[in-house]
Amino acid sequence: MNGEAFGLRRFYYPGIIDKLFLPGYIIRMNTTRYSAFSADALIATGDAGIALAQIKQWLDAHPGETALIFDDESGRQVDFDFRGSPEEALARILPAQTKPGRGRPSLGVVCGEVSLLPRHWEWLEAERHNISATIRRLVDEAMKREPAQAKRARLVEAIDKKLWVVAGNKASCEEASRALYAGDCDRFKKLIAGWPKDIAAHFSALADELDGFRY
Repeated sequence: MNGEAFGLRRFYYPGIIDKLFLPGYIIRMNTTRYSAFSADALIATGDAGIALAQIKQWLDAHPGETALIFDDESGRQVDFDFRGSPEEALARILPAQTKPGRGRPSLGVVCGEVSLLPRHWEWLEAERHNISATIRRLVDEAMKREPAQAKRARLVEAIDKKLWVVAGNKASCEEASRALYAGDCDRFKKLIAGWPKDIAAHFSALADELDGFRY
């Protein structure tokens, strides 16, 4: 049997990314942005390291309290283990950022799985750059070419998903959601203007970002 029939898979681990070939893992950058709320208060927002450090600090200052944490790109609610000291918690949550491989920058890389045919691996191996860098470059180029309409649709869905979790019980939430999908950001901001300050400001800022996408 040839490898084509199986669909070869390989593993890449941070620090030995281009030397170890095992079934199925590549690395990807952790450039995720997070935001977190406790009741009506925005307690953290920003890139992974910054936001998660802010959340840990807030949780330590408010024992017994909980936080709703969101992946801003997808709008999904996520959970992390914040036990221990700030250093221990962040090392556990972002191990690739706090423990980079020898000679590699602190990129915040994590493992993921990919399956390619042999000809794809052969092409990658023939590239001038190392395989992980080539894959990142190809993904970045594809993301840049993504139509504005598709990016806008993903952003709308992410905002709406978070909106219903954070403000589903607020007045006019359903109308605000409809305005969001209709692309009427001005109406959306008017409908949420009377909500608690942090919530209104956060979602107004997201609406401004959405309004920046033009077809």
